[in-house]
Amino acid sequence: MSDVPEVKPPVVTPVRVVIALCLLAPFVAMLWVGSYAKADPAFIGIPFFYWYQMAWVLISTALTMVAYQLWRRDQRARASAATRTSTKGAPAFAEGAEASAEGSAGA
Repeated sequence: MSDVPEVKPPVVTPVRVVIALCLLAPFVAMLWVGSYAKADPAFIGIPFFYWYQMAWVLISTALTMVAYQLWRRDQRARASAATRTSTKGAPAFAEGAEASAEGSAGA
């Protein structure tokens, strides 16, 4: 047994905070109705109330895509970090695994 404690990556990281902000921004923007409950300025004849909401559909899509890409990158980094830390003791384990595989194959 090793005396070295297993180091786990932190749960809250700057990348995860950015992901949370990307996902939270559309909710805050749409729930704060007082900020866009007006008719002016109109855009090509469409009142502000409507085109602001339609703009947030596109903005929400972009922010969700960014959050997803950041999440995938974070998960890949965590998985590679986990394999790096687990492979430090791999040669001893691999030799034992080979020996047990040979023993079971001969039986």
